[in-house]
Amino acid sequence: MARTFSEDLPQLLTDCNDAMVDLRHDLHAHPELSFEEHRTTKVVRERLVELGWELAPCPTPTGAVAVLRGTTPGKRIMIRADIDGLPVTEESSLPYTSRNPGIMHACGHDVHTAALLGVADVLARRREELAGEYTLVFQPAEEGLGGAHAMIEGGLLEAHPVDFVIGAHVTSLAPVGLVATRAGIMMSEATSLSVQIKGKGGHGAMASSDGNVVLAVSHLAPRLSEVVTGLSYEGTDCACSAGVIHAGTANNVVPRHALLRGTLRTFTSDQLREALTRLERILREVEEEYGVTCQLERGEGTPAVNNDPDVAKRVLTSARSLMGDHNVWELPPTSPSDDVSQFLNRVPGCYMFVGGAMPDGSSGMHHSPDFSVDDGALGAAAGVLSKSAVDLAQL
Repeated sequence: MARTFSEDLPQLLTDCNDAMVDLRHDLHAHPELSFEEHRTTKVVRERLVELGWELAPCPTPTGAVAVLRGTTPGKRIMIRADIDGLPVTEESSLPYTSRNPGIMHACGHDVHTAALLGVADVLARRREELAGEYTLVFQPAEEGLGGAHAMIEGGLLEAHPVDFVIGAHVTSLAPVGLVATRAGIMMSEATSLSVQIKGKGGHGAMASSDGNVVLAVSHLAPRLSEVVTGLSYEGTDCACSAGVIHAGTANNVVPRHALLRGTLRTFTSDQLREALTRLERILREVEEEYGVTCQLERGEGTPAVNNDPDVAKRVLTSARSLMGDHNVWELPPTSPSDDVSQFLNRVPGCYMFVGGAMPDGSSGMHHSPDFSVDDGALGAAAGVLSKSAVDLAQL
């Protein structure tokens, strides 16, 4: 009796593991920022062609779209990975550490990209027995929260209508082999914030608090946490924090301008409105105390990641059959965000976390200079995505 795809999947993953690891190390050593992922795009597209996938026009200058059709009717499945790095200087002794100064894969997108190419390898090896149609999307600019929107605005979903969309994000907070997801809201909505502060400026030897933008921005930054005090969703707190503060050009000059940039993470529209109302109130208090003006601008944002309950249930079933019940968790909502939500708002689907913690505890936090994850996450991510995609295609 012929073996099934599910029965052969562990061996298929073993067969393509070395290629995934090599690709991951290469991508990690050559990270690129949002919408600048030209080398990454070239590597991805060449590998897809090598594996026999049909390259489709990509609606963004960077990124890739590829299609593989099974031999029998079935559902149309989209599998998405993000490909960009972050403006972080890597601090590690890894042999494949970043060679691009000031840029790093500090959130695991190198793992996502290599794992999706592993999915491409696995599915191509068993194409003759697959049902349905598979569309792989290598999305640029997730870190800037604009890549998914740009691909959708460029007509991706019209050119490639699908029934379900899935994806996975590696996490340094869970061990290799662990898979976690949930029905409903899984990750927060992100809102980018920019506050321009203007004051009188003057000589550093005669500085006072009146009109002093340095004192004002220094006072504002720690108060951002007040914006979300008491706001939570199913036990997970909302968050608001600063990531950039800029003021001044000389040590003896009080500048006239200061800039604070940060992000607000909420889970519901009511929470977002309440947080923004609180922020405006704090800005008025800063203006009065320091004799400055504060102007708030909202930049790029992305909705909360909201998994379709039926798809999430089926993905959990697929994951348990591959990884074992004890390695698959249903988790509470998390405060980070991901613009995969743009796809999930339009197509039923499921996003999941896959563990990748280094066994010696050296992984570091996401977005930090010492972030790292274990190569073992590649096989887990590729396996769960492949298994879930094939199972969903057979519905």
